[in-house]
Amino acid sequence: LKSTHTGVCNLTDYIDLKMDEEESHSQTINLLKTSISWHLSLFNFCDRIFQPLTELRPDIKTQQMHTHVSVDPDPLKFKRDKSTDAMIVRRLLGYIWPKENPAIRRRVVTAFCLLLASKFTNIAVPFVFKYGVDVLSGDTPVLISDCSPVSMAVITMLTYGAVRTASSGFKELQNATFARAAHSSIRKVGVSVFNHVLTLDLSYHLDRRTGAVGKAIDRGARAIQFVLTALVFNLFPTLLEVCLVTGILFQKYGLECSAVALACIGVYTTFTFAVTRWRTEFRREMNRADGLAGSHATDAMINYETVKYFGNEAHETATYDELQKRYEKASIKTSTSLAALNFGQVAIFSAGLAATMALVAGHIDPEAIMAVKNAATATTSGLTVGDLVLVNGLLFQLSMPLNFLGGIYREVRQSLVDMTTMFKLLEIKPIIQTLPGAPQLNVTKDNASIEFRDVTFSYQKSGDLQRKLCDNLSFKIEPGQRVAIVGSSGSGKSTLVRLLCRFYDPDAGSIFIGGKDIKNVDLTSLRQAMAIIPQDTVLFHNTIFYNLKYGNLTATDEEVYNASRLADLEVAIERMPLRYETQVGERGLKLSGGEKQRVAIARALLKKAPILIYDEATSSLDTITEGTILRRLAAATPGVTSIVIAHRLSTIVDADRIIVLRNGQVLEDGTHKSLLTQPNSYYAQLWYQQMTARVDGE
Repeated sequence: LKSTHTGVCNLTDYIDLKMDEEESHSQTINLLKTSISWHLSLFNFCDRIFQPLTELRPDIKTQQMHTHVSVDPDPLKFKRDKSTDAMIVRRLLGYIWPKENPAIRRRVVTAFCLLLASKFTNIAVPFVFKYGVDVLSGDTPVLISDCSPVSMAVITMLTYGAVRTASSGFKELQNATFARAAHSSIRKVGVSVFNHVLTLDLSYHLDRRTGAVGKAIDRGARAIQFVLTALVFNLFPTLLEVCLVTGILFQKYGLECSAVALACIGVYTTFTFAVTRWRTEFRREMNRADGLAGSHATDAMINYETVKYFGNEAHETATYDELQKRYEKASIKTSTSLAALNFGQVAIFSAGLAATMALVAGHIDPEAIMAVKNAATATTSGLTVGDLVLVNGLLFQLSMPLNFLGGIYREVRQSLVDMTTMFKLLEIKPIIQTLPGAPQLNVTKDNASIEFRDVTFSYQKSGDLQRKLCDNLSFKIEPGQRVAIVGSSGSGKSTLVRLLCRFYDPDAGSIFIGGKDIKNVDLTSLRQAMAIIPQDTVLFHNTIFYNLKYGNLTATDEEVYNASRLADLEVAIERMPLRYETQVGERGLKLSGGEKQRVAIARALLKKAPILIYDEATSSLDTITEGTILRRLAAATPGVTSIVIAHRLSTIVDADRIIVLRNGQVLEDGTHKSLLTQPNSYYAQLWYQQMTARVDGE
């Protein structure tokens, strides 16, 4: 049974993946998933039977791909249990009771004291109201001998208002005092998760939908405050209030009344929890559909120009509509089930209230009440009309936290789902990490050599699709050399950059910078030693000035302006109405391809790194602008070790060396002139093909 369950769960994960790839088979797959869901329900039923005798619940581990844990930020993909919920609660309590911050701990203690004051004054409110009703009805003597019943009732009602105000005041003070602790926790958790996501491997981010990851973090952060408030200032206070009310009912009205009240609370809570567990599946499906719709909308907006180029607005809208239909279906189930839950709660509580008040009313002695009315100094141990008011007030006051408890339980379960998704991100460990105690790279222009020594690498680690992009690759670049890397598409040119930046580690062999193996140095110092001008420049949705300065956050304004001049960008910026404060749009869509590449060139120059890497850095520029910028770059970066990955061979004729790659290996190595004169030179073939195409184009 255990093995079957594991296989079925793995099959379900696989089907979820295939649904994303093959929408045309979605109906068949949904039927299969329904069958699987029935088998999982059968397993869970059997598991509950055998649980007391043996532990059958297997740990479902997420399949590993590309040597890292691939986790889809989707609540449906995570198997939550009580231990997971307990782990989340322990983490949250650690955030609101930080050992290193006594000020936050004092705030939590103060808020807790205010909470107790609020609850005790809240319990006193029905007693004050009861006394006022008894005074007006003549069921009890006044406490102040010189005061008339009417005046006493007025004083009582004023006291009633004051006590209610005090209770509310204590509650609001408690919320205000706890707010700092709660928001401090939210900030710490959010920053921790955000920082962790940034440390994950490139392979993780290439496999994920950015919108889905962002939404998982956002939902988790929003859920934190709710869970903190619910656990600390709603769950405990509700339990305290239940104990106080049932204790008062037992002491004043006997076992029957308190038993009925407890039975009502028990049925109410059981009903709420059972229905809420049933509804959670609808909420999960709603979250999943919402995440898919949001991710699709984000992709469409990011690729706005592509959508327009191909005229596929109707296709994108239809796809988005289908995803919204899934969300609509799940939302309708959620709303209708919520209506059933609310009606059941009201019916249960109303029955309990009616039964309790009927018991109290049955014990009211009219003759004892008349005796009190006829003798102002008389007292009675019997029940009065005010006791009905008291019981009604106590139970209605209890109904408010109980109603809130039902809502809290619903939202806490959903919040735990959201936080499970977020905290699961923290469990993903990056493979590419700095080794403990690793030294700084500390490379300069004088020793910025680069060496690939017997490097083998492929993205697909096994199977029929395995192809080595680097196959026992070896070459060395001396400090200050300008070396070009050329080759056909897919020959591994851009992969060299990723390996050099240690976004991936080679399957075999080593890479050295300044004579040091890059695996054994601090990862941050490694990347600080290189400035990269990527082929596809992606900019932040901010100003041009911000994107320029991103290359060196400590640069002065004058250094930023000078870098823009070197990149031949200043003239274009001066034509813009806001100049350097111009917003570049999402991913830099407001700028042309050439302008974006010049921004990338300028911010790489600002970094002033001893190693400069051009990855098709001028592919979007015209020939004249390209020549101007390359001459300026050469003058501005003397002695810098440069790697130029180029498709346009005319840009590398003056390189110190040209390395030609083919099938992941060095095919040729030499200067432009030597390679052209070399017999059967592959580089010469590429050169003459480009020159011929250029002449034909002209």
